[in-house]
Amino acid sequence: MSEFPLSGSAIRPGKIIAVHLNYRSRAEQRGRTPAQPSYFFKPSSSLAVSGSELERPAGTELLAFEGEIALIIGRPTRRVAPEEGWAAVEAVTAANDFGLYDLRAADRGSNVRSKGGDGFTPLGPGLIPVAEIDPASLRIRTWVDGRLVQEATTEELLFPFGRLVADLSQLMTLEPGDIILTGTPAGSTVVEPGQTVEVEVDAPSAPGAPSSGRLVTRITQGTLTFGDFGAKPSIDETQRAEAYGTPAADGPSLTQEVRAQLATVTTATLSSQLRKRGLDNVSIDGLTSTKPGTKLVGTAKTLRYLPNREDLFASHGGGYNAQKRAIDAVGEGEVVVIEARGERGSGTVGDVLALRAQVRGAAGIVTDGGVRDIAAVASLDIPTYHGGAHPAVLGRRHVPWEADVAIACGGATVLPGDVIVGDDDGLVVIPIALVAEVAAAAIEQEREEEYVAEQVAAGEKIDGLFPMNEAWTERYRAWREQQ
Repeated sequence: MSEFPLSGSAIRPGKIIAVHLNYRSRAEQRGRTPAQPSYFFKPSSSLAVSGSELERPAGTELLAFEGEIALIIGRPTRRVAPEEGWAAVEAVTAANDFGLYDLRAADRGSNVRSKGGDGFTPLGPGLIPVAEIDPASLRIRTWVDGRLVQEATTEELLFPFGRLVADLSQLMTLEPGDIILTGTPAGSTVVEPGQTVEVEVDAPSAPGAPSSGRLVTRITQGTLTFGDFGAKPSIDETQRAEAYGTPAADGPSLTQEVRAQLATVTTATLSSQLRKRGLDNVSIDGLTSTKPGTKLVGTAKTLRYLPNREDLFASHGGGYNAQKRAIDAVGEGEVVVIEARGERGSGTVGDVLALRAQVRGAAGIVTDGGVRDIAAVASLDIPTYHGGAHPAVLGRRHVPWEADVAIACGGATVLPGDVIVGDDDGLVVIPIALVAEVAAAAIEQEREEEYVAEQVAAGEKIDGLFPMNEAWTERYRAWREQQ
């Protein structure tokens, strides 16, 4: 195994392991906050030194940088506790986790080609020994053509470094020289040929303010196109938005704060608030939850089935079909919402795919069709809302056709990214543009209803109280001020 030079030292990376989401700002930008860390591998051949050039392949346009803090493992580490994990780290340095969003569809979640190309993991230029620093006081900064575009500290981490080391060491031995890329904050975006990206990690509050120095990468334009013997680059609006980092800046998203607010209010209240805004047809009707008493909140990952036709099932039903691709691509906090036309005469999801959705971090599954293996699906932690149990396989009634499109489920239109909220009363669909407003209004409505219930319990009449007239409204305001 070859050694990789860093400021006079050398490391021998057997593994490069990267974390998907680990900064609050990035999670809010993505509209999902993971409950647990998740990872992918990068090949050691993707490493590059400071001052290298990185070629954007011909025929692509969405090459994005991600400034990150890299942990260098210093000793064999297996099955350590989170409080022991940091002791396994010998040094930290700057890294840039470049990704080519044009190839994400080809990877289907693995990131092998989209993030594994030669030079896609610049590292360095210097090491910061961990003896000199507090892991909670590190800073990461990124510049593009001299303009600061990313800045964050490790106080913003969702999962501290020791926890990452401990989690990974549960299943694999971390060896000296292994590298862990610990996630990027908000600010990642697309860069063009001719631009220069610089990343620096430092500890400004530590004695001597140790720094990695600036990791410099210049982007160049490739001339060789992709051959016909592999997947070609492709782009959709979702990949373009994620590459440019636009969801938080240019459009609303389901933030962690709003998600928490929605978890405290009922779908009955949310339905009332949506009705006040002219939206009556936003309930997904006729479904039963496998987890009564469990609240469902998440953004929609849509999947559409067509009525079965033998020739179409032959071309679209087997192999790595749209159903399997959608489940494999579901993100943290998303809800798989399936259009099955209310057809309950076969299963639309079963135990293995439901388990895969849970492992991927899905918040739940919603289908207006049937579910196979209902006992196993019901035993999972995530709720599945369904039209009924059925033993038959998908192909009896359905062709898995496409994902990430507008669908109809249980009588409601659902767009990708709509917010789905479910409880024992049922399911509602909230347009993402209204979600923050509706959540805040629902909380206030339930406060008012709490007050009304207290008055009714004390013997007050309904007339004038529910809904409150002007006199009762004034009393309510006075009550609120005392709370």
